[in-house]
Amino acid sequence: MASGQETPASRIGGDAFSAPAAPSAGTSPAETEAPNTTYKPLLPNQTRAPKPAQATEVAVATAVKGLNSPWAMEFLPDGRMIVTEKAGKIRLVAKDGTPGPAIAGVPKVDARGQGGLLDVALSPGFASDRTIFFSYSEPREKGNGTTVARAKLVEDGKGGAKLDDLKVIFRQTPAYDGDKHFGSRIVPAGDGKLFVSVGERSDKGPRVQAQDLASGLGKVFRIDTDGNAPKDNPFAGSDKARPEIWSYGHRNVQSAALDGQGRLWTVEHGPRGGDELNRPRPGLNYGWPVATYGIEYSGEKIGDGVTQAAGTVQPVYYWDPVIGPSGMALYTGSLFPAWKDQFLIGGLVSGGIVAVKLDGDKVVTEERVPLDARIRDVRVGPDGAVYAVTDDEDGRILKLTPKDGTKAGKDGKEG
Repeated sequence: MASGQETPASRIGGDAFSAPAAPSAGTSPAETEAPNTTYKPLLPNQTRAPKPAQATEVAVATAVKGLNSPWAMEFLPDGRMIVTEKAGKIRLVAKDGTPGPAIAGVPKVDARGQGGLLDVALSPGFASDRTIFFSYSEPREKGNGTTVARAKLVEDGKGGAKLDDLKVIFRQTPAYDGDKHFGSRIVPAGDGKLFVSVGERSDKGPRVQAQDLASGLGKVFRIDTDGNAPKDNPFAGSDKARPEIWSYGHRNVQSAALDGQGRLWTVEHGPRGGDELNRPRPGLNYGWPVATYGIEYSGEKIGDGVTQAAGTVQPVYYWDPVIGPSGMALYTGSLFPAWKDQFLIGGLVSGGIVAVKLDGDKVVTEERVPLDARIRDVRVGPDGAVYAVTDDEDGRILKLTPKDGTKAGKDGKEG
């Protein structure tokens, strides 16, 4: 597409070109490093949004330590945590922060490269059905691929537990013999369905399948808890598309969460530049690798080097240079009023949390919270504190609370 040609009007709302603003916004952007590309955003505040005028001051403490490359965590109803470790272990963490023994019954994972045991999510009825869902890179005859399983968590009363009635409910296909871009996040939705994000396996050969509706690479899926495609999925009944597909043209989605309206939002890894915040909608194409705000790691352009293409959706927001997004939570607690209804995104490259404030579907501020660690997952605790999982062999879970002991946002310093 020629550089001056716009994305079809149906893909962008009528007020999309008005500049978003917020009373809380400052006058300088959160991102100050030079971009990796010369691409210009199509929309106002589509990148380098202003940081808040008032910074959120946080105190950081270690809540859990002694984890081996943790990947994901969730809070159990009683305040304990369940944590996955990349090498293939799931652990329960006591309220005092002590990790328990590895849970028995976890299937074998392919932990090479970016693979391993990935996300974990609780059934909405966990308190009674004790069901968890988890994703992992599964070893297969022709390589590996992202797989989602369901199991019951059965505790022995002594700190240990096992997985019972384990069932694989979904497999990303085709398999590929690689060690990159597995995704993967699992997001239970309010209607009882599951959103599952995956990657497109990174390499130039398979990555083009992100545009192929017959392939499971580079997609966001929507399935029921048995792994079936709901009848109201956008491609249900098609003989040319996988019925589980919700949206396509994604690169490697490792951040996903619902907003206050129950709508899915994702953040996906770009190459050099081009990490994207999207609100995936049914049947829409998010562009990769046809259109992107990033470039190859070598510095060369990707494809035709365009940021817009017919029939593709512009990202709500993008980062250049990248933050390395992994993990994401909507802040719903009361400790940080300034963060209310903001998305908190883990940064593997930025080394902290990125807080994004939206007005409707537009980003109005972006705030960086440095933690001097690669952040793999972010969760809001029942106490309103923010918990961040560090991505290293001596992994920790950090607890963020207001620095002065009062609710943040009241007495913060100028940003």
